[in-house]
Amino acid sequence: MTTHKGGCHCGRIRFEVDAPAAIKATECNCSICRRSGFVHMFVSADAFRLLQGEDELNTYTFNTGVAKHYFCRHCGIKSFYIPRSHPHGVSVNVNCLEPETIERIEITPFDGQNWEQNISKLSPISD
Repeated sequence: MTTHKGGCHCGRIRFEVDAPAAIKATECNCSICRRSGFVHMFVSADAFRLLQGEDELNTYTFNTGVAKHYFCRHCGIKSFYIPRSHPHGVSVNVNCLEPETIERIEITPFDGQNWEQNISKLSPISD
C-alpha cells in the first residue's frame, strides 16, 4: 500500500488515501462522470482521510440521492465522493492525485449509462 495525496485545483481541499501504487481505476460513461472527467478509484472509508477543506465542500445529489458528490465551492473540482455503488466507501478521482506515488494506472471502462444492468460489473473497493 502507498499513501497517495490529492486535492482540488485551488488547493483548499486536501486528502490522502491508502491504495496500491499500481492503481486499478474505472472510467464511467454516465452523465455526471463523462461531463466531469471523473476516473474512479474505489477505496474503503478507512483508507481515505480528508486533511483540510471540509468547510469548503458543497454537496450535490441527484436521481436516488444516495451518492454524495462533494466538490470544492471555490474551483468546482470533485476530487472524491460517496458513491451509490459503494456507500460505505469513497470514490477518489484518480485525476486529482499527485503523480509522484503512482506507479501505473489501469483503467477499465464501465457502462454507467446503463447503470442498473451493469452494476455487478463495477470494480470492487481497492485493496
